[in-house]
Amino acid sequence: MAALKYVDRPNYSAILFRRTYSDLSLPGALMDRANEWLRGTDARWQDQKKTWTFPSGSTLTFGYLDNENAKYRYQGSNFDFVGWDELTQFTESQYRYLFSRLRRSAGSDIPLRMRSASNPGGFGHEWVKERFITEGEVAGRVFVPAAISDNPYLDQAEYEGSLAELDPTTRQQLLAGDWDTLPPGDVFKREWFAGKSIAREALPANLKLVRFWDTAATEPSATNRDPDYTAGVLMGRDDATGRFYIADVRRFRLGPGETKSNVIAEAGFDGRAVTVGIEEEGGASGKFAAEDMVRALAGYIVKPTRATGDKVTRARPFASQAQAGNVYFVEADWNRAFFDELVAFPGVAHDDQVDAASGAFNELMAAKLFVYRPQVF
Repeated sequence: MAALKYVDRPNYSAILFRRTYSDLSLPGALMDRANEWLRGTDARWQDQKKTWTFPSGSTLTFGYLDNENAKYRYQGSNFDFVGWDELTQFTESQYRYLFSRLRRSAGSDIPLRMRSASNPGGFGHEWVKERFITEGEVAGRVFVPAAISDNPYLDQAEYEGSLAELDPTTRQQLLAGDWDTLPPGDVFKREWFAGKSIAREALPANLKLVRFWDTAATEPSATNRDPDYTAGVLMGRDDATGRFYIADVRRFRLGPGETKSNVIAEAGFDGRAVTVGIEEEGGASGKFAAEDMVRALAGYIVKPTRATGDKVTRARPFASQAQAGNVYFVEADWNRAFFDELVAFPGVAHDDQVDAASGAFNELMAAKLFVYRPQVF
């Protein structure tokens, strides 16, 4: 309906996207709905171009982007309106590229519009949520939520019965329009951390502490809107009880200089008794970056560590302790983002906090083994 708003105006052009052509042509989908509405009017359908042309000369076209480079298919086009159905099935770079196709003739008073609709879920869930809900109105983007109860024309009881056949995550996403529920991963479970929060002042005084950094040194840009984060997890072990405590988590996306400054500042806050772990990336550049950080942190205990094995393997020792009920955490504003990432791992776009937590845990265990001395009789 939004795409049809200005079809009575000369030279207006609109396009509606689905991920694949079959998505467009399914019964009840966009092209079928348009045919239902427009057949019998003065609009004419051009099957080869998948376009409706109106007496004013305006057009409504249906397009699809079934691979990343398909966006360049529209490189020479101009549109007054671009619409996306099921936006979470597209990449952010496809979506952002089509902004370059929003152009109008000089003197035109028709507004340029980009509009989207989507259920939660899909591989684009995280960037869509970040853009329209997390950033949302602060960035001038309006998000209009909808749940099953908002559609009076739907047989809600029958639809709820159909959704009951789905897994709990997908059912909650579709039933309530829930953008916070993500599919659980197979490494961490949220219930392992239930009842394990403590106040900061309740941290044991005798903890061996490590702040481990997974550094990215990258900030969002026009070409990379969703880079990895730099994440630093402060974790301690109480040797008397065998418990582990997550005392603090820091996460940011900054350039190399600001990343280094933040790491140094956090080391100052943590104190010189806290070991600073740095994940050393592979190759010569990773080694040089780690050595540079060691020099910048002169006066602190710094342990560059080159990761071995895959991320899941590195995370499992920490997960085992969490499952056993041995992991506690300080209640703070970082909790939600941290545990959302943990329980969705490894099926998340960003796993920097998981990597940092695994690194801190493994460093604590390595340090414990290093200082242990058996009694000699």
